[in-house]
Amino acid sequence: MHNKKRLSTIISVVLLSLIAIGFLFPFVWMVVTSLKPTTEVFTLSPSGSRVAGDNYPSALNSIPFGRVVLNSFIVSLAGAALVVVVSVLSAYAFARLRFKGREHLFMLFLGTLVLPQEGLVIPLYIGMQRMGLVNSYFALIVPFAFGAFLIRQFLMSLPLEFEEAARIDGCSDWQILTKILLPLLKAPITVVGVFAFIDYWSAFLWPLIVVNDSTLATIPLGLQMFSGERGTDWGPLMAAVTMTTIPSILLVVFLQKQLEKGVTLGAFGGR
Repeated sequence: MHNKKRLSTIISVVLLSLIAIGFLFPFVWMVVTSLKPTTEVFTLSPSGSRVAGDNYPSALNSIPFGRVVLNSFIVSLAGAALVVVVSVLSAYAFARLRFKGREHLFMLFLGTLVLPQEGLVIPLYIGMQRMGLVNSYFALIVPFAFGAFLIRQFLMSLPLEFEEAARIDGCSDWQILTKILLPLLKAPITVVGVFAFIDYWSAFLWPLIVVNDSTLATIPLGLQMFSGERGTDWGPLMAAVTMTTIPSILLVVFLQKQLEKGVTLGAFGGR
């Protein structure tokens, strides 16, 4: 029995290590490529030993790097905050409020989650254009309340006794949500906020369609500037990608425990 348990542990460690290597390999390749001279970008074994440290200064100077990063921070932070607010309010309505057609409306809401983004960009763009919001931060921060399902599942797993006691004390629905439930929702809110931030940070299709002004370009659009008529400047491009990936990685690393707790508590809750 002891040998079987030990063998099972070894197999688990080996499999997890292989999976970790598979996930880390693209990042390692990206960093290594950002340090290669342009002539050696596509070589597996560089012929020279020179490290192309000038790729990073070149990445900062080839495009309006600071402006692009600032735009991404504005869009990602504002978008994540808006997604969290919309998700919390809609999740509370679907989980706790009683109104006619609630279950049917929730099923309709779930149906919209399976629609591909490509099928939504045209009506969204037409709406933005008719409202005169094309080429604006507002157009880039249109919320997609994908986090409502996770927060609703977490709310469904909470006992009703807290809210019933609060109602007896005269609390309104808004007071119950803000004073009682929100402190309990820190973990799932963190999950929704981080996922929304990363989604806005890496979004390409929607900003490409709704923004034509280079001063509003986000990071994915800024990275596209490294490609021109003469080809792609891969060294500075990989350097720029490396630098712009750091915020998302740091966010996940620092909030790892909250993310794990939020996914674990919310994903399988409900009754």
